[in-house]
This record gives sequence, C-alpha cells and structure tokens, in this order.
Amino acid sequence: MFAKYSKYHLLFLVLLVIAAVLNLVIGSVRIPVSAILEIVSGNFSGKASWEYIVLEYRLPKLVIACVVGAALSIAGMMMQTLFQNPMAEPYILGVSSGASLGVAICILGKSLFSLTLQNYLTGNLTIILFALAGSVLVMLIILGISQRIKQIATLLIVGLMFSSFTSAFVNVLAYFSTAEELKKFTFWNLGSLGNISWQQISFIVPILCAALAGSFLLNKSLNTLLMGEGYARSMGLNIKKIKFLIILVTCMLVAVCTAFVGPIAFIGLAVPHITRIIYKTTNHFHLFTGNIIIGALILITCDIICQLPGEQFALPINAVTSILGAPLVIYLILRNR
Repeated sequence: MFAKYSKYHLLFLVLLVIAAVLNLVIGSVRIPVSAILEIVSGNFSGKASWEYIVLEYRLPKLVIACVVGAALSIAGMMMQTLFQNPMAEPYILGVSSGASLGVAICILGKSLFSLTLQNYLTGNLTIILFALAGSVLVMLIILGISQRIKQIATLLIVGLMFSSFTSAFVNVLAYFSTAEELKKFTFWNLGSLGNISWQQISFIVPILCAALAGSFLLNKSLNTLLMGEGYARSMGLNIKKIKFLIILVTCMLVAVCTAFVGPIAFIGLAVPHITRIIYKTTNHFHLFTGNIIIGALILITCDIICQLPGEQFALPINAVTSILGAPLVIYLILRNR
C-alpha cells in the first residue's frame, strides 16, 4: 500500500521538477536550460541580464508558486473534511474574500485611521494580521451556519453573499481612496506571483511552513472526523478544540497567501478532489503529501500558461485558475444533484 503511494509521490515530484524547469525557461526572454543550471549553481559567466531575470524574478516566482499552491491545497483539504462538504473551499466559501477585505482596509482605508496608525498599515505583518482577522471572521460565521444547514447550495449562496458584501465595501473604500491606492489594490486583486522579493519570501515561507506543519499534526484528527462527530467524541477527541485549530491553521494559510499574491481561486477546491481521485484514499497522511506536490505542480503549470511567449507581460494568475477551475465546479455541482 505504501509502495503505491510512494510511486504516486515520485511521479508527481518528477512532473514538478519538469514544470519548475519550464517555468524558469519560458518567458518574454527565453533562457536555455544549461544557462539556468549554471546560474542556479553560481557558475554562470554569460549575460548579466539573464542572471538577473532568473535570480531576481523567475526563481522567487517559482518558490512562491510552490508554497502557495501547497498551502491553498491543504487549506481546501482541511475545509472539505471539517464541513464534510466536497464544495468547501476558501475562495468559494468567502474566506478569501474576508482576507481580501482586510487587505483592502490596509491599502484603501488608510483615511479611516489616524496619521499615527497610517504609518503602520503598509507593513507586511499588519497586512497579514488584517487578512487573518477577515478570514477568521468569515470562517467562524460559515462554520456556525454549516452546523444548521448541511446543503451544499446553501453554503455556496452564503459564500457568494460574503463575496458580494466584500465587493460592495471595497467599492466604498475605493470611492474615497487616491488613484495610487486604487491602482495598487487593483493589481493586487488580479493576483500575481511575480511581485515577490526574496525579503518577502523570507517572511512568507517560514509562516506557511509552520502552518503546514500544524496541519500535518492535525491529520489524525481529520481522519477521525471523517467518521462523524459522534464517533470522534467516543474516541476522546475534543471537537471544539480541533475545530478551532483547523480554523486557525486554515485561516493562517489563506490569509498569508491572499495578503501577498492576491486571491487565487479554485486551487483549494480542485487539488483536493484531484488528489483523492488519483490516490483513491481518504487517509489524510497520504493525501497531505499528495496535495502539497500536486498543488505546487498545478499552480506552477497555471503560471506557465500565464506566460505569453515573446510578450513583456503575463496574464493574471487568478484569471487562469478561474478559467480552469470553473468547469470543475460546474461538474461537481451537477454530480452532487
């Protein structure tokens, strides 16, 4: 059994390496694989522009695509188990919208705060805290509603209502914001993996790795929750504590990703389904590794699609994930009728 899952892990790791190399090669400037290997190893003596493009733009983008793809996939897996709902996902249920609202307040709502507080609203930690507060608030509301209503369509409607509320509130903030603030938020809202520096990566990656480690420790509890809350209680599981920890870890993953790369739709919905279909198991210890590898692979693949050969610009990552993910959502809704 373990050998079968190891084969899957190895296969997708190989595909991940291939996708990573293509991601470094493809772009407005095509750089040979041999040159990339020399640049990464520190033995490159060719064009300085190639070295700058790889080290300061494409390599940071590759790193952030890996960790964000893995983080959103794990967040989706935990939410689907928590709600016992195959349609649960941070973006669809409005958790990402809550994080977006927090970021919008930081970027567009500076005038709501005193001059002293405005100086602190642009820091990385402040943006994450606002995004975390918004995502936690929405997640708690959704969790409370899910206790009373189990229907998938109802939860989808609630998530859409939160998204509508967020859009309306952001529009109000945008009306009173400056052109510079509005432009900054618009570009952030489109989603981008290419605007992350190594300094920001050194801040983002440790937080996401800590949250992923926390989610790994919850795998046993997630397996128990699959059997139902009654069975989980009989096994001595503290349901309230576990739900709180799942909410906290999930919101941390979503908030950090949303704060820095913008809202990225459907990764948290599609990847857990793809992983379960391929691995044919509900054991979260196997699904955890699969979701991390496949999540990173799919987001890197989407980023490759974003690259327009010969062009100086790239498509927004959120647009590509939405185009690929929307048909999957329609299929899942029809299948669960």
